[in-house]
Parts: sequence; structure tokens; C-alpha cells
Amino acid sequence: MARLADYFVVVGYDLDKRGGSEGQGHILQRFPEKDWEDNPFPQGIELFCQPNGWQLVPERERPSFFVSVLTDINSERHYCACFTFWEGLDNPQLQKAEASEVDEDEVPGLVQPAQVFAPKSLVLVSRLDHTEVFRNCLGLIYTVHVDSLSVPLETVIGNLLTCVIPVAGGSQRTITLGAGDRQVIQTPINDSLPVSGSSVAHLFRQLGIVNVLYLFCAALTEHKILFLSSSYQRLTDACRALLAIMFPLKYSFTYVPILPGKLLEVLSTPTPFIIGVNSFFRSETQELVGSMTLDVIIADLDGGTVTIPECVHISLLPDPLLQQTQTALSMVLDPELEIADHAFPPSSTQPSTLKIQDKEIRAVFLWLFGQLFHGYRWCLHIIRIHPEPVIRFHKAAFLGQRALTEDDFLMKVLDGMAFAGFISERGPPYRPTDLFDDLIANQVERIRQEECSPHKVMNHIKELAEQLFKNENPYPVVAMHKVQRPAESPGHNDPKNLAIFPPLDDVTVQLFIDHAAAKLKTAPPMVRAELNGMVPSGPPLGDIVDRHGHVLANSARRLEVVRNCITYIFDNKMLEAKKLMPAVLRALKGRAARVCLTQELNQHVLQNRAVLDDQQFDYIVRMMNCTLQDCSHMDEHGIAAILLPLVTAFCRKLGAGITQFAYSCVQEHMVWTNMQFWEAMFYSDVQNHIRALYLEADGGEQSIASHGQQESGPAAGGQELLGALELASEQSRLWPTLSKEQQSERVQKEESTVFSQAIHYANRMSYLLLPLDTSKNRLLNRSGIGDVESVSNSYVTNSIAGSMAESYDTESGFEDAESSDVANSVVRFINRFVDKVCNESGVTNEHLKALHTMIPDIVQMHIETLDAVHRESKRLPPIQKPKLLRPILLAGEELVMDGMRVHLISDGREEATGALGGPALLPAEGAIFLTTYRLIFKGTPNDPLVGEQVVTRSFPIASLTKEKRISVSLSMDQFIQEGLQLRSCTFQLLKIAFDEEVASDLAEVFRKHMHKLRYPQHVQGTFAFTVGQSGKTLVEHKTKDKNQSIKTLSKNLVKSAKRTIGRQYVTRKKYSPPTWENRSSLQSELDEDEISVSEELDQGSLTLSSTIRSSDRQTMSNVVERACCRDYQRLGLGTLSNSLTRSKNEPFRISTVNRMYTVCRSYPGLLIVPQSIPDSTIQRISRCYRQNRFPVVCWRNSRTKAVLLRSAGLHAKGVVGFFKSPNAPSAGPSQADSTSLEQEKYMQAIISSMPSYCEPSGRNTLGGFTSTHMSTSDSSDKLRQPKIGALMKQVMGGKEDVPGTFSRGALGQRARVISLSQPRVSGKARNPPGGKWGSIRGSGRLSAYNPEVGNRLSSKESPQPNGGPSEALFLRQQRAYLYIIGDKTQLKGGKQDSFQQWEVVPIEVCDVRQVKNSFKKLIKACVPSSATSEPSMTFHRCLEESEWMCLLHRVLQVSVLVVELLDTGSSVMVSLEDGWDVTTQVVSLVQLLSDPYYRTFDGFRLLVEKEWLSFGHRFSHRGAQTLASQSSGFTPVFLQFLDCVHQIHLQFPMEFEFSQYYLKFLAYHYVSNRFRTFLLDSDYERIELGVLYEEKGERKNPQVCKSVWDYIDRLNKKTPIFFNYMFSPEDEEVLRPYSFISNLKVWDFYTEETLSEGPSYDWELVQRGRQERLAEEVPDKPDTTTPKSQRHIVWPCYDSRSRVVPDAITKLLQDLQSLEAELGLPPEKWKDTWDKIKANQRAEAKLENRPSFNSSLLMSSNLSHQRRSQGVYLPESGVGSSINLAMDRETSTTSTPVAGRPSTSTLYSQFQSTESENRSFEGILFKKGALLKPWKPRWFVLDKTKHQLRYYETRQDKECKGVIELAEVESVIPGTPTMGAPKNIEEKAFFDLKTTKRVYNFCAQDSPNAQLWMDSIQSCLSDA
Repeated sequence: MARLADYFVVVGYDLDKRGGSEGQGHILQRFPEKDWEDNPFPQGIELFCQPNGWQLVPERERPSFFVSVLTDINSERHYCACFTFWEGLDNPQLQKAEASEVDEDEVPGLVQPAQVFAPKSLVLVSRLDHTEVFRNCLGLIYTVHVDSLSVPLETVIGNLLTCVIPVAGGSQRTITLGAGDRQVIQTPINDSLPVSGSSVAHLFRQLGIVNVLYLFCAALTEHKILFLSSSYQRLTDACRALLAIMFPLKYSFTYVPILPGKLLEVLSTPTPFIIGVNSFFRSETQELVGSMTLDVIIADLDGGTVTIPECVHISLLPDPLLQQTQTALSMVLDPELEIADHAFPPSSTQPSTLKIQDKEIRAVFLWLFGQLFHGYRWCLHIIRIHPEPVIRFHKAAFLGQRALTEDDFLMKVLDGMAFAGFISERGPPYRPTDLFDDLIANQVERIRQEECSPHKVMNHIKELAEQLFKNENPYPVVAMHKVQRPAESPGHNDPKNLAIFPPLDDVTVQLFIDHAAAKLKTAPPMVRAELNGMVPSGPPLGDIVDRHGHVLANSARRLEVVRNCITYIFDNKMLEAKKLMPAVLRALKGRAARVCLTQELNQHVLQNRAVLDDQQFDYIVRMMNCTLQDCSHMDEHGIAAILLPLVTAFCRKLGAGITQFAYSCVQEHMVWTNMQFWEAMFYSDVQNHIRALYLEADGGEQSIASHGQQESGPAAGGQELLGALELASEQSRLWPTLSKEQQSERVQKEESTVFSQAIHYANRMSYLLLPLDTSKNRLLNRSGIGDVESVSNSYVTNSIAGSMAESYDTESGFEDAESSDVANSVVRFINRFVDKVCNESGVTNEHLKALHTMIPDIVQMHIETLDAVHRESKRLPPIQKPKLLRPILLAGEELVMDGMRVHLISDGREEATGALGGPALLPAEGAIFLTTYRLIFKGTPNDPLVGEQVVTRSFPIASLTKEKRISVSLSMDQFIQEGLQLRSCTFQLLKIAFDEEVASDLAEVFRKHMHKLRYPQHVQGTFAFTVGQSGKTLVEHKTKDKNQSIKTLSKNLVKSAKRTIGRQYVTRKKYSPPTWENRSSLQSELDEDEISVSEELDQGSLTLSSTIRSSDRQTMSNVVERACCRDYQRLGLGTLSNSLTRSKNEPFRISTVNRMYTVCRSYPGLLIVPQSIPDSTIQRISRCYRQNRFPVVCWRNSRTKAVLLRSAGLHAKGVVGFFKSPNAPSAGPSQADSTSLEQEKYMQAIISSMPSYCEPSGRNTLGGFTSTHMSTSDSSDKLRQPKIGALMKQVMGGKEDVPGTFSRGALGQRARVISLSQPRVSGKARNPPGGKWGSIRGSGRLSAYNPEVGNRLSSKESPQPNGGPSEALFLRQQRAYLYIIGDKTQLKGGKQDSFQQWEVVPIEVCDVRQVKNSFKKLIKACVPSSATSEPSMTFHRCLEESEWMCLLHRVLQVSVLVVELLDTGSSVMVSLEDGWDVTTQVVSLVQLLSDPYYRTFDGFRLLVEKEWLSFGHRFSHRGAQTLASQSSGFTPVFLQFLDCVHQIHLQFPMEFEFSQYYLKFLAYHYVSNRFRTFLLDSDYERIELGVLYEEKGERKNPQVCKSVWDYIDRLNKKTPIFFNYMFSPEDEEVLRPYSFISNLKVWDFYTEETLSEGPSYDWELVQRGRQERLAEEVPDKPDTTTPKSQRHIVWPCYDSRSRVVPDAITKLLQDLQSLEAELGLPPEKWKDTWDKIKANQRAEAKLENRPSFNSSLLMSSNLSHQRRSQGVYLPESGVGSSINLAMDRETSTTSTPVAGRPSTSTLYSQFQSTESENRSFEGILFKKGALLKPWKPRWFVLDKTKHQLRYYETRQDKECKGVIELAEVESVIPGTPTMGAPKNIEEKAFFDLKTTKRVYNFCAQDSPNAQLWMDSIQSCLSDA
């Protein structure tokens, strides 16, 4: 029972304290005067009566009523019902004015009313929330006063204060206040359910479904919520409604439904709140909220809006639930929505009445909480039962079993205060139950089945709503209310009528109260039956989750694998276990397998101990680590919890009395440092022990697996008698019946149980927190035990723990210096834990102190045992790690650091990881070696299926482009390991993780050495120079000896290099040499170097001795012998007679102006210049060009005599001068003008060298290129630009007005982006004499080639093939003599005069930076560092983004344009950038395409030596080969050129003497620094270092090849790997490859790798490796008789395919070699053999007089043109020679492939046929069978092509009976008849065939026949 009203208060306006604008209220009277003992009087009521402030008003307002809620210090809520009315009083302002003179500040003119009205409030304070009853009671008191009824007010108030009603129980009570009134009060049946009236329905009406759901989630996740409304009662209702829908959670933060204006500062509190404020204060609240961090959610009830600030993120309900809740709510609030579209809607579907609707909405939320919290009771831990239950909730287990660990909303709710209150209120197992408990216990199953059908859900909700409604209104409403209201008389508002509310007689009221109190005392006490009962737990969680399928379903097969593996381990079948291990580790990703593992391991524990041997121990630990590594730090699946007892059970003996337990190897997991995990574990164990304490069963019950009960739910609980909660409930029921002694005994038992568990856990925690090596504080650093407070979910402060820990630690007496930091942090952590759990579970203070004293001792003891274990474990022989394999080194290559054990981790390339099928070769374990030349990994795969293979990955140290530290966690080991990721520009990536045996400082030493070797101080530090010179360089693992190979460079070298270096970098500070103006500043520096640079250089002023070191002083003949010179003579560009005189009639001469490298440092010594230009002019001209690289001739077309020139771009000042019209009058002969004139002369000299210039063909410029949309009447000075523009358009094929230009090719759209404005080589001559097009494998970007450009350039017209207009409009058919390909950016602003004989083609070149960035992206695409599943990161996407193909496309395109121009008789000068990157690429490609000589071995070498080496491509700088060029980064200009050559090679496979392998070889070695060929930046530097001419004299060390060319020559003599068998060139062939991106292929050099032997480009290493492998394999086969499988599995990334499956020709040449070796013949060179075969074939073809394509396709040089251009396009097969097809062609003299056959694969079909073409000779022979078998006649066929003798049963038979390989035949000799031979055949008809395996006896029909057979076989043998 409770009082209906505790206090009655009258509050009025305080006239005395009236200050400023705001008045104040004060309490006039209160009853009772004295506070109730159980309920003190709430403070500050006067503020809440007038929340807007106390003000006087000019007009009387109507009485108002609202209820405020005040919360007292014990968080009890008091409901203050305020009834306010207004009373008139004389205006105090007027009185004041009369009293004194008018104040100056009073505004005259404002008429003050004579009477004003002051508010007065009647307030009723109660702890019950009966709004209507309060309204009626206060209204009645007012009515009695106003209508002056006969009842004294004291009586009414006295009755009100003495009225007592029950709190709950569903009774009906009628009350009267003695004024003729009567009210019925209905109490709710169950007071735990909130009473809401219809407030929830109103809230939804005001704000709408979504908004209320936002508020609901915000309140649950503890955000700040502010309601605004102009009605107080609505604010109260809205707040009440929000709390009602939160049931069963209770809101425990600030709750003020009506906040007075004076207290608005409360809004700036940092804690969450629900507050209501009158809209009157809207602006003030906005200011306040704005000044805060804007984290308040504002709900405007009148406007129906909810405003959520940007910084607030509200976690919403998890997904299916949110949707279902919204649907259910809309069905309640708007039932018409569902049938709005029905054709025949039902007559009426009105929503329920507001009161019913209110309950339906609440039912939806009740249903929602049923969904969210079902099964929560299975996650409760009861840790004390007596004196009262202490319950904890296991959050992680709950989330894990509901599979909602990721859900933000639920996490926040479970961590919130409301849920903590929910657990402490509803956790106890023995208490009254309510609707929610029933829902959780009995209706979860129903909710789960119905959740997908909204109508069933609705039915359920209606049932729940009914119960909620019945709870509030247990009886049908009886109309028994009778309450007077004030009479509405006409003069009601007349102030005269209204008396002031009288002061009441407090004595009378007090008498009433005392009288009632006395009556209560004498009345018998009301005994309300206790309805406590056991709270049912509902269905467990386990099976729910499985139905949702959230748990990773592990197939039974996987669990079987786990079980088998564990069985094998314990049965000591280690090999079996090893094979299963990878599968087990994969399976352990799934939860079921992890649980299975723990169950299996549990079975092998006897008496808490399981001793294993080393290997078993290792495997078990591995599995445990794998299991734990996928557990999150919260351990939501309880796996770590089940493993905890196991890690202290499994152990191994290390030595006498020393045991190592598994826990020392599984510490590296976050879960062990999570305080919440330990708390949950502790509580779970305590619960089990307390349960065992009360179960009067046998002791066996106690050994229940610590977590089994909780985790496995009812499965475990069902078999046992009682669960812990049921047991606790039973005990709580019995508690009152026990005697005091029994009670205290039980309390004590429980307390000591908890205490003993605390000691146990202190031990356990020290086991898992102290690392094995206590000197390393590894664990604590990583996981931050320090900031554990933030992790723990307790609300207990941790200060006590800290202080106690420190005090006890000093007492313990242990002071161990090394480990103190580890020990202290662990002690602090355990202390904090102990404080928390002991305080929560009521351990006595004495016990707590005892614990704090014990903990440091426990930790210290454990540290001591660990030290012993650590010492011993170090002595253990390491677990059989694979032995480190030594790499094979080159001659002169030396180890800098010996092998360090590492793991090679798989990167983004999938082949090696087994992702594309096949075994996983990576990860592999082995060692990394650093040598002076390479970085080598050699090891064996971790996967036992391929454990016997060897994996090698290496790359030259000079090709390292990026090194990055990484940390790797290997799946099998618990440690996170330090690693390195090393990327090389040979397209290799080493991702290594150092083994734990490698000390971290050693890894650092390794990095330093690597850097030192990668970037030597000077180029002389590179491997090509140091090879074979250094002393002992090996870095021992013990001593940190620095690498000495660099120190041991001979001192004198360094000395002599110092000057060199000084000079070398003088002109190179910013890599653009100074213009001539600034040269003088350099003068002094150069003078020191004895090089006088005079303005006009005298030719004789310099002798060689001043530039070339004396050691290399040689005559000019050396220069003459250089490659360029030989080539110039071949091209007829000038000869050098000994006297250096030249014949005058040649147009060009070889100039020696640069022989001292004074004109241009980066040019060769001898240059080709026009005959008529003197050297002095050259020196002047050179200044106009960047780096002084003036135009020189480098090639001449033998047919058209057009020349190709190369130069750098012009200096900026030179450009304008160059384009100045020569006819313009100049003010005076300034120097600029003179050079510009000299340049003119130079150009003119080149033009006049061309024979076509002398022809009378009139003006020959391209000046007429004008575009149609420029009017031809443009003034002549404008004519130049459109001319260039039109040429651009022509060359680009991008004419705006031609439709369909971009239409062809899939990449057409993208073409616009890439078509940088540079000449698109749109068209070429279709088939000019001797021209040839690449294979047409796809129309490319932009339009395909327009064949008319060639015709155009040769003055013909042709319509455009792609539908554009004819070209006649676009150009006048005239051609310039000289085209200058220039950089667009440089040619700005120059106007060209129309009378000049040359034409400038501006193009955009790719910048060096572009190449560098593109290459970086290309490498990342081809060799990604990690596998990715993102669609944006696929190989082809990355390849496209790298734009590498676009760059190739540009270079090829310009080159083809130049080829075209040269071929049509115009000369071309390529003048781009500094003349050493793109210029070199274009010039080299042009020569390669135009001149077949450069497509041979000698020619290509010459081309590279001439254009790349002599003309100064900066190999060292672009390759970042030294420390100085490190910053510039790696720029693969030469690689780009090789890639272009590769593209051409693919399109014209028959035009190159060298194979694709040759290009790859060069691509690898130009960055490898193994040879000196590609070092340094120019001939000048090479001479300075003495590298240039050493190759002849020095042959002291024959193993060490200094030049890559010598090496290739040597290798080429031994083996045909560099040779292209398809080589059959046509004379004077000009190639025109397609350059569209669709025609380009990714070079397999970028993507292929051979893990079995590493890169194959260091040939001797590969050969030696193969020999070693063969040597290993031989001893394994002593028994040769048993047949051995010839099958060999070839893995694409492991084996070298071309070696394992060589093409036919290579195979035959190999067989030939081995035959020669066997027969002891002197080996013949393969090239001689090859040439012989070719000669034979040609001869045969002529003899047989057949059409040419019958003989070998490849040999014939007179194939029809069409046939050749179809091209046999065959893919490259890696190392070894190319074409698989070739030999079939070569050796089949009689085969007749059909011309123009579509696919090459059909060429193999000839082997399957039995047609006569394959039968060189056939007939019947008798053959003697094997032992004791008769002679039989067989049809024999001698097949020259396949080199076989086959035999069949009969001639018609298609099935071959047997084959004798002629390769195995040793001899053919006449034989003798043996037993059983056919009769009557002469003796000479017998002959024997001897093979390596056996002797065959044959018999022909007669002797001539036998002779024929023998001859045929013999000729076959000799042919081979």
C-alpha cells in the first residue's frame, strides 16, 4: 500500500523578491509541515510550477494542469501535479510609482494597467503516477474554493493526504475527498510493467515511425535527447512514452520531462539525458546546444521533426529486425496501407482506439526485445547465491552465439547502464516473473517461426497488447466517477467575484494526518503473498544460430580431418600428421572445427596432464595457435576459454625436472590481455564450483570441463540434474528456512570458494602473461596491458588496485633487475583483475589483502621456473627445420652474407600458391643469401606434398628498385615476424619473413649491406668491375664484420677515379649542361683538368694524352675500329683513309671534330656530317642544341639515299632563331643570327646530299598541308601553322570532320584519352616494293592504317577505306626533303618560312617521368605484392592503368612514320628531348625496321653499340646504378626499346636471326651489372675509366666475360638458344608493324618465372644446377630392368617449359649431341649441322623441281608475298629455341602443307596420318620374335620425318604394332639365318639392326631388297 499523495503545497508569486523582469515563486503553505521519514520533501518545487518563469500578466489566463517529474538522490521519481490559476492584484508598478517620483528609467507613455494577475499553483507530490486522479483532486480543491462550496478546504486536503491505495495487484479502489465526489482508482496488475495510457500512440502520431525508432535507438545507445513542445503535458507524455517502449530496460540517466527555464544549463551536461523544454526557450536551447559539441538530438513534437547532428552516429537495430519492426509498426498505426491497392477494399479498417493502439505499439517493442534478448539467461554466471545472488552476464558468449559480434547496436546496448540494471534486476533466478520473462521463456520458438510472416507476427502482437491492456485496466470501466467542476457562470472571469485562495489551517490538516497514521498502526499488517518463483531460462542459444546458418558450417569431412590428425599425432604417426596438417590448419578457420579440436584434445588429458614428445608438442602448439589466431580478443565463441585448461595440461619434458607447458608457446594472442575475457572465465569457473558445492552428488561432478556447462548449453545441462541457475533458485527459496549458523556457514563456504578460484586465476594469468623469455616484454608492449581499464566493462574504479599492488610489491622482497618491468606490469594487471572480481563477488578484506601479498610471489616464482625452461628450450635441437641449401655461384661471385633462415611468402602471383590448381610451392622455408652479384633465396616448400622440390628465386642486386619492411604472420607459427619486401626491375619480388632464429640486428646488417651493394659510391664498385677482385668478404653471423668487398677496391683506382669523378660530374649537376653563356664559369674547373676549352676550338690544340689516361693512350685506330665506324663504311657514308683525307665527291664525311670529346661529351669520337660543313661551323652549331648534341647522320637508305639524323632538341633561344625567316633583314650580324644561318646551311647541306633533290621536280616542301576548314586565302604568314596542324591530323588519322574515325576497335573510346597529340601513323604504302605488314590480328585504336598515306606521299590519290572523303582536299601532293620530328612543347611560337625545304612535325614525347611511373605500375601489375579480389585491381586493369602499352604504341608509331618517310625518299631528323632517350629509341627502331642487317646477331649488336652506347644513352643514370643517381630512380628506356623489338618480332617471326630469348637475355643483363657493356653514360666516360678498349688486350681471366656480346657469342656457339629457327629473311625487307594497342602483347619476360632454378639468364648457373640434379637422381636407380614411368609433371611457374618440353629442332639437335658423345665422335657445332640441313633442303627442292611451298616453308626465300605476310605466328616458348613447329617443316622433305592454312596446330596432324607422304620406304620383312617366338612377316615402314621404323600386321592396318626409334640404332649389318627362319630364302637376305637396347633380326624377300632396306636405314641415320 502507498499514499496517494505525500505532500500538498500551495505556491504563490513572491512580491517581495521581485527583481528585474523575472519574478520568483515561493511556497505559501505545505502539508504535512514535517517530512515523511520514508520520503523527504523534494527541493525546488517552485521552479517546476512555472517552468517559463513567474510573471505577472495583464489578463487572467485559464487554469492549467501538468505533471512534472523530479528525481531524488536515490533515483526515486516524484510526480508533481501542478494546478495553476491566476489571481488579480493591484499593479505593484503603479503602487511603486505613487510611492516615489517617477524613475528616470521608466518609459513615460506606457500605460500600465491598474490590475495585474499573479499565478498561484496547487501542487500535489506523489510517488505514484496517476495523472487523471491528480487532475481531478486538484480540480476539486479549486472548485471548492471558486464556487465556495460548503465543504472546508482543510477537510478535502486532509482526506487527500490520508488516502492510501495499493501499488499494484490489479485491485479497484474507490476514494472520496468528502466533497460529494467519488473516483475509482484501478491499480496495474503488475507494477514492473510501465503504465502508458495512450502516450505512446500520441508520440508516434506526433513524430512518425522512423523518427521514434531513431529516438528509441538513441536512448538505448546512450545519446542525449531533447524534446521541444509548447505544451507541458505533451512533453511529460512524450518522455513517459519513450521510457515505456524501452521496457524491459529502465532508463538510468538524467530524466527531466519538463525543465524550467532557469535550469537550462543542465543541457550542457556531458552525460546522456532525456529532457523536455518548452518551445518558448527554443532559441536559448539552440544557442546552448550549439555552444556544446552539438551532440544533442532534438525532437520537435509540435513540428514532428527529429534533428540529428552530423557528429552523432546512431547505431540502428540489426538488419532483418529493423525491417520487421517497421513493418509491424506500420500495420498497427496505418492498417489501411496494406489494402490501399486492393480492388475490393474491406468496408472499414480503422486503426484501433488510441488506448488499444498504444498497447499494440508497446507490444511490437516487447516482441522486438524478445528477439534481441532471447537466450540471455544461458549467458548468466551466478557467482554467489548467499547472502544474496550475484550475477554476471557473459557478453562475448552471447554475441558469439547470436553471431552478432559485428553488430554495433547490440554491442552498445549490452555495454550500457540500462542493460547492467536489467541483469541485476532480472538476473536472480528466484523472483516474481512478468510478461517479458514469459515471452523469453515460452514464446521464443513461436517468434522464430513466425518472424517471416507479418500477419502471424501481428496476431502475436495483438495477444501481447491484450495482456498489456489488461495489466493497466484489469476491470471493465465502471462509470462511477463523480467530480465537481467549477460552474461556468457569466461573471466567472470577473475579478470582483474571485476571492484570493485562503491560507489554510495547518492544525486541522495535521490532525487528519495524525489520525490516519494512528489508525494504520492499530490495523493488522497487510500480508501480500510473495509470488516468487524460479525464472525459466527459455530455449538455449545454440541451435537458433545454426538455423540462421550464421555459423560457418563445417562439413563433417573437415571435422574428420581434424580428428584423424590428432589421432595420428598421439599415435606417433608423424608423417601422416604432417600431410594432414595444412588441411587441418585450413579447416580450423571454422568454429565447429575449433570446438572439435578442443574436444579431441580434452580426451587425451589424464589427471590434468598430458606429456608429449617434442614433435607432438610442436604440432599441438601449432594447432592451438591456429585455433587462437582466428579468435577475436573477446573470444565470442569461447574457444580460448576451452583451451585455457588445455594449455596448462599439455607439456613436454625438457630435462631433469624441467617441464615446458603449452602455454609458453601460445601467448601471442590478444585474448589473453583482455580483462573481460579473464572475468568471464573466472565467473564461469566460480559458478561451476559453487554449483558443485550445492550438488550433493559424488565428487566426479566437479571435474566438469570448466566452460562446458555454459557453452554447450542444455546439452550438458539436460543430462545433469540441475543447472546452476535452477540450483541457485532452489537455494534462494530455502534460505529463509535455514538457521543463522547454517546461513553463515554457507556464506563462508561460498566466499572461500571464490577466494580459492582467485588464487587459481592469479596463477593462470601469470602463466599466460609472462613471456618465456622474460627479458623480452613482448606481449605487454604489443597489446597494451597498460590501458586495460578502457577494455574492462566494469564500473569499478581501479585506483585501489594500483595502490595496493605497489605497496605489496615492495614487501615481497624480490628485486630482480632484468625482469622487474615485466613482473611489475603483470603483477599490476593481475592485481587489477583480483580487485575487480573480488569486490564484485564479495570476498572479505582479509582475503583480498592476502591475495595482494601472494601475487608478486606467484609471479616471481613463475619467472624463475620460466628462466629454467627458457634455458633448456634453447638447448633443444630445433624442430627439424629443413637444412639450408647452398646456392651455386658464378665464377668470381662471392657471398657477402651467408644464408639467413627466412620464409618466402607468397605474393600476388597465384601460380606458385596453388590457387590455380597444383600444389602450393609457396610459402617456402629456406635461406636468403647476399652475394656480390645477386640476392638469392633457396629453400623448400612448406607444403609436404611438394616438400622435396627446391624453390629458387633470385635477382641481381643491381636491379633492386624498392625495399620495404613488412611484418608477416605465418599461419603456422604464433609470432608476427619481421620481414622485407624486395622488388626488382627484372620483374621479381622477394617477400621474406625472417625466422625467429635470425636476430633483428642481423636483419639490419643485411639491409645495410644490400644498400651498399645496390648503390656503390662509384660505378667501379659494381659487380662487373669488382668481380673476382675482392678478398674475404663473407659476413659471419657472429661478428658484425662490415662488407669489405668495397673497401678492397685498390687504392690507386680510387685515387685516379677521384679526378675523373670530379670531371665527370662537373657538367652534370643538373644534367643539362650549361648554355654557352655560362660556360665561362666552368672554365676554371675544366682548366684544372688540363682541357682548354677555347671559344674557337683549334683542331690540333688537343692531343689524346690530355683526355685519355696514360694507361690507355692509344692511337686513333682504336676509335676507327669502333662499331659506328664499321657501320658507316657498310652504309657508304664515308671512309677513313689512313691519312684521314676524304674523297670530295661523297656527300658526307667522317668528322673527327669530337675525337677529344670536346664538342659533345656524350657523342662518339667520329661523326658523319655533310661534306660541305667545316668543323668550325659544327662547333658553333652545337651550341644551339641541348647537351651540344647537334644533328649527325646515323643511317642512310641504300635505295632512296634518304638519311636519318639524330640530335637533341634545340635550346629555347635556338628555336626562335632557327625558325626566323632567313630573308628578314637583320639589324646586324649578331651571333644568334649567324648561328641560325649556319644551321640553315647545315640543313641545306643535308638536303642537297639527296639525289632526289637534283631532280627537276619543282618545289618540294610539304608547305601545302592545309586543312579544309582553314580558308586558303589566309595570309601567307598564317599558312605555316595550319600546315603543321594538317600534317598532324594526317599522321594522327584524327580528322574532326571525318565520321567513323574512332569507330574501329574495341578500344576506340579510350583512344581519345590516349591520343596525345602526336602523329598517329595513319597510313602507309600498301605494299611498296619489298614492304611487309605485320600479322593482322585485330584492328587497333583509331582507324586502322589508311593505306593512302604512302600513296599520298608518292603523289597518288586513293579513297579512304573507312568511309571518309578522299584525301585530295587535305593536302597538296608535295613532299619536303627533310622532316624534323621535334618536341611539340619546344616548337611553340616559331613560324616557319614557306620557302624552306624542310618540314617540322611536332609530336608529344613521353617524358622520362612518365616512363618511370608507368614502369612502377607495370611492375606492380605483373608482380603484385599481395593477392587481391578487388575487381579494380585485376591484372588487365592494372596493366591498362600503367599505360605501358600506350607508351610502346607511341614510340612504335613515330618509328613507323619515320620509316615511311625515309622509304618514300625524304630524310628525317629526330630531334627530341636531350637526344638520348626517346630519340635513341626511335632512331634504333627505324633502322631495325628499315634495314634487315640490324635484324641479325651482328647487326643488332652493332645497332645497340652505335645508337645506345656510343651516342651516350645514360645507362648508369637511368638505371640508378650508383649512389649519385639513386635519387633519380630507375627509368627503363632501353627496356622499352627491347619491348618494342619484341612486339615487332612477334609480328614478323621470320625476319629476325635472333630469338625472343635473346631479347629477354639483354633485358635481364642490361640491369644486372654482370657485364660492363651497359655501365656508364657515354664513350667518354668509358675511355676515362679505361673500359672501352680493354676487351682486346685483356684475356687473363677467361671465365669472367666483361662484355655481354662476347658472352652471347660464346654461348651461341655452344647452344642454339639465341637462334630463331624460322629466320628466312627477304632481301631489303622494310617492316611496318601494327602499333595499335590491340596488336601489342604483354611480354612474357614480365610475367614468367622458373622457381626450380631461378632466372635462366646466367647460363652456367642453370647448367651446373641441372647437372647436380641429374647426379642426384642417378644413384636412385640401380635396377634398370624395371620399367620406369617416363611421365613428368610440368608446372608452369616451377619448371622451365622450354627445357622440359623442347621444340622439335632443339630436341633433335640435343639428341644429335648426345649421340655424338656416345659414339665418341668429335661434336659438330650445331650451326654447321643446321646450315648443312638447310643447304640439303634447298638442293632437294631444286632437284625435285617442286613449287616452292612444298619444300620447307621456312627455307624457301621465294614464297608468294601473301603467304609470308600471313606469317607463321608462333608463340615463344621461353628458354631454348622457339618454334615447336619448325623442325617438322625443316626435316619433312616431302610434306606438303597447304598454303594459307589457318592454324599452325594442324601442321601436327601429318604425324597421325599413314599416307605415303610420310613413308620414305616400305615393304614386307620377316622379323624374329623375342626369345622362343617364331619369325613373322610384318609390313615395315621407314619414316624419315619421325625418324622411326614402324611395323604393322598388314599393309592395310592402321594400328601400329611397334616402333624402333632410329635415334637408338647403332648399326645395320648383314646377318645370318637362325633357328626357325623362313625356308628357301638366300642367306644374303638377312640383316641385323643393333640398337642400344637389343638386336633385331630381319629377313627380306631377296638380297637386293635387303640391300635396299639397309641403305635406306643407313641414309636415315647419316642424315640425322
